[in-house]
Amino acid sequence: MKAMVLAAGLGTRLGKLTSHKPKALVEVAGQPLLAHIIAKLVRSGFTNITVNVHHFAQQVIDFLSQNDFGASINISSETDQLLDTGGGILKAQSFLDGQEPFLVHNVDIISDIDLSQIMSNHKQSGALATLAVSSRTSTRKLLFDSAMQLRGWKNLTSGEVIIPSNSNGNLKEFAFSGIHVLSPQIFSAINSCGRFSIIDTYLSLCADKNVLGYDVSTSHVLDVGKPDSISRAADFLKLV
Repeated sequence: MKAMVLAAGLGTRLGKLTSHKPKALVEVAGQPLLAHIIAKLVRSGFTNITVNVHHFAQQVIDFLSQNDFGASINISSETDQLLDTGGGILKAQSFLDGQEPFLVHNVDIISDIDLSQIMSNHKQSGALATLAVSSRTSTRKLLFDSAMQLRGWKNLTSGEVIIPSNSNGNLKEFAFSGIHVLSPQIFSAINSCGRFSIIDTYLSLCADKNVLGYDVSTSHVLDVGKPDSISRAADFLKLV
């Protein structure tokens, strides 16, 4: 199975921790975030893993080359331009394309989500994309109908709402967990180029394509995006 770790971000929310190293190499419980994510992917059966790089890219490349993770590791370089989530996935098409779906995982998400289960659910549904979502606190929410079809997006701070399709009934709000499975048909469906968000792509496609939410509200999801989350992530890892 193939997976991609989105590890190219600047990590500005982590402050001084990323002034001399990339977010992917910030340590939690004695190991870089990237090592934790790759280990979880390997335990879940993923054997071909792509990592995108930009901020302090060579540090990440050196780390990956100096360690044996028990999987084939590909580097998708964004050193010339940081491409955001959608652009990063599109740039890595040569590594991810094929007959089978692939999983995308943010490098700063620590969770006990069953990755093999979300992959299995995606295959059974035949969806273009399956997004791990949960009923947790977030200023930005994705909107789903009763069948867990993506129908829109809402910013709770600004009040901005995007609903690109007509939807009957009430829409339920979920927070995106930074983990999603995509069918390779996504590459022919994408109309953007350069730097763009994959969430914007999902919103542009959900009126006509099957973009599903997968509820992981019973799982624990921790966004390791700020310095005060490092110790909480370390405590969490002791339990999983």
